[in-house]
Parts: sequence; C-alpha cells; structure tokens
Amino acid sequence: MLNKIGTKLFKLMKRSTSDISSKKENILERYALPKEINKSSEYPPFSVAICVYGKDNPEWFDMALASIINQTVKPSEIVLVIDGPIPYEVQQVINKYAELCRAKEILSNVIRFTQNKGLGEALRVAVESCSNELIARMDSDDIAVSNRFELQINRFMKNDIDICGGQIEEFINTPTNVVGKRIVPETDEELKIYMKKRCPFNHVTVMYRKTAVLDAGNYIDWFCNEDYYLWIRMALKNLRFANVSETIVNVRVGNDMYARRGGSKYYKSEVGLQRLMLEKGIIDKPTYMMNCAKRFIVQRMMPNKVRGWVFKKFARS
Repeated sequence: MLNKIGTKLFKLMKRSTSDISSKKENILERYALPKEINKSSEYPPFSVAICVYGKDNPEWFDMALASIINQTVKPSEIVLVIDGPIPYEVQQVINKYAELCRAKEILSNVIRFTQNKGLGEALRVAVESCSNELIARMDSDDIAVSNRFELQINRFMKNDIDICGGQIEEFINTPTNVVGKRIVPETDEELKIYMKKRCPFNHVTVMYRKTAVLDAGNYIDWFCNEDYYLWIRMALKNLRFANVSETIVNVRVGNDMYARRGGSKYYKSEVGLQRLMLEKGIIDKPTYMMNCAKRFIVQRMMPNKVRGWVFKKFARS
C-alpha cells in the first residue's frame, strides 16, 4: 500500500516538474531577444572615427557607441580619439565598449591626447590612424540608424564615389522628439552646385575613402567649419560626392543650438570660406557678395532668438 502511494506521488511530482520546465521554456522563448543581424561578411571592412572630450555627456556617449556596434553591417575597427582629460564616467564608458568590441571581434584603437587640441586635429589623427580605406565619421552624442553603414557601403559598391553622407533628423532629449530635418542633395552635380551656398554634407553622417581625404590634405583646423573646408578642397581635387536619401543619423541638439550659430568669430570663419571659394573659382563675385551679406544679417545682426527661428524656418524642414 505504501509502495503504491509512493509511486503515485513520484509520478505526480515528475509531471509537475515537467510542466514547470515546459512553461519556463515557453516564457523564455516568448521574451527571447531576436538573433543579432550581421551582414558584415558580405561587405568590405571599414573603420569608424569618433572623438570624445571632457565635456561630453557619458550617457549620450554610451548611446552613440551602442548605435555603432549594433549595426546590420558592423565596422571592423573603431578609432577613438580622446581629446584631452576626461572624467571617470566617460572613461568607464570607454572601458565598457572595449570589452563589447572584443566580444564582437571589432578592433578598438584608442588614442589619447594629454591636452585638448580641438575637433579638427582630433579628426586628422583619427583618419590617419584608421587601417581601412573606408572610414565612417560619428559624433559622440548622436545615434546612428541601425542600417546606416549598410546603406552607405551599398552606395559605394554601386557608384564610383569618394564620399557619401545622408540626411539627419535633429531631436531634443529623445529621438522621437524631432525638431528639424536637414535635407541635402544626393548627386555629385547637385552637391557641387549646393556647396556654392551651403555646406553640402551633414558632417556626422559622412563615410569617405581614406586616400581621397588624405589627397585633399585631411582635416585642417578652421573654426566651426573644418568639415566645409575639407569638402571644398575635395571638390577642387574633382573627387566625387554623394548622399543617400534616407535619414541615417539622429542628431542631438539643444534648445539654443540654432541660436548659437552666430557671433563675430563664427561670421569671420564663414566669410573666410566664401573668400576661398571665390579665389579658387568655385563661386563668382556676385555669389560671394550675396553669401556674405546673408551671413552678416543672420550671424551678426540678428538676436539669438530670431536667428534660431530663422534656422528652423528656412534652413530645416
């Protein structure tokens, strides 16, 4: 009698354990993360150049790096230039992603400046330090769309180009709070015309050939315009431009970002580029005078709040 009771209890316990195990497997299966998409083996290797400095927000920096390593096509290398002393919190983010890069077999090359030298110099060193021909530029507080690199490399594979950027959406606090979108042309011909009046690329989106950038002289410091200065020199070398039509980077902005694009120093930097384009024959005298006049009104005469409204109304969609 006792043996029969024991046997029944054993079977009941076994069934209960099996049911619990089965339910656990179903729950795990239901909430399991999707398998990581990685098409990297189908594409040529490329590097990502990114810079960070002491005033960067560690949380935003973390999000920027996450968006780089979680792409449908992953970089084979990330070159990070630390532009001067950084706080402990930023260093912790760097340590975290050094481990994550190792796990994903992404080479992490960290270059540290003892003193802050500015974005132009940091990017110059970053480009020179990249080991691949294709280099993607990334900012330390923006968020790349998950298929950004795939879209750009596809364009390189289909067209004979030297640089490829894309569209951006600007947001405050969260990517869903979009406050503006900067749309730039897509073809080489359109971009060379657009460049006569405005910067032809959204700098944070560009991917370029290392040899092309070096042939044009690489990044050279030019107040707030080291990118525009480089594009002008690349155009003078007859290098080929392109942009993809999609938004490929969500750009973080502050409430006063547009308003800050003014002042004497900023205006002189802009006029200097206009003068350079005039001297090199990219623009004629009437275009030079018109461009300088517009910049004088917007960057020197307008109060910050008005300038911000003008940027949102006429320079963004």
